[in-house]
Amino acid sequence: MSFTRAAELLFGTRLFERAHGRVTLTPEGLKVKDYADRILDLFATLENELQEMASDLRGHLLIGATPTVAEYHLPPVLAEFRIAHPNVVPRLTVDNPGVIEDMVDERVLDIGIVEGLGRGGAQVMVEPCAEDELVVVCAPDFPLARLDAVTPEHLLLHPCAGRDAGSVRALLEDYLSRGGVDPAKIPLAFELDRLSSVKGVLERGLAYAILSRAAIRHETSLGLLVAVPLRPRLVRHMALLYPSERFRTYMAKQFGEFASARLARQSGR
Repeated sequence: MSFTRAAELLFGTRLFERAHGRVTLTPEGLKVKDYADRILDLFATLENELQEMASDLRGHLLIGATPTVAEYHLPPVLAEFRIAHPNVVPRLTVDNPGVIEDMVDERVLDIGIVEGLGRGGAQVMVEPCAEDELVVVCAPDFPLARLDAVTPEHLLLHPCAGRDAGSVRALLEDYLSRGGVDPAKIPLAFELDRLSSVKGVLERGLAYAILSRAAIRHETSLGLLVAVPLRPRLVRHMALLYPSERFRTYMAKQFGEFASARLARQSGR
């Protein structure tokens, strides 16, 4: 027996309209759905309150993050959280900000961490948590490496290696426009879709790029690349994305507070 038929037998009334290959809810079905949603909300609230009373986090924590956050910001946060809460198993999904926000909205994820401030709305709560500074990155012998800071006008004088799409490109174009520089006049020498490819071009002294400072910590520590700040500074925010309050789990709240503090410390806020 199908679930729909079993539900109709249980309530003794017709809950579904079946016509032309489609199934829709009858007025009675909508009423049952309304009460079912309330029951699920109450169950989620009960589960959170019991977890809070136990003060013992355990189970899977479903986290979503954008590529830069996942690769360069999140690993030490996850490691510290796992040490503090050994019974929690984090599961990480990596995708672009829009997809992560949709997955939080659909409650596929418990929490998301993205660059930017997201779209937000009734079903997704956005909480800014840290800053990610974007800097000029180049080889130690590249002309821009000799400067204390790089202005938008300096960027017109040397070849640039850019990503073919993404939030950094959009942010940079807005930054240049606000600084009175036409983004179309930047001498784009390379357009690459992988960060590793961009770094390879930079290490050979062929161009500069605008990248997250966090993304080149390893290369700068080895002296392969240098980071020169922009003047004025260029920063993008990172934010936590939660489901609406009634669907926010106690574990997600605890991890969000933990991650927010550590990410802010990383960024020097």
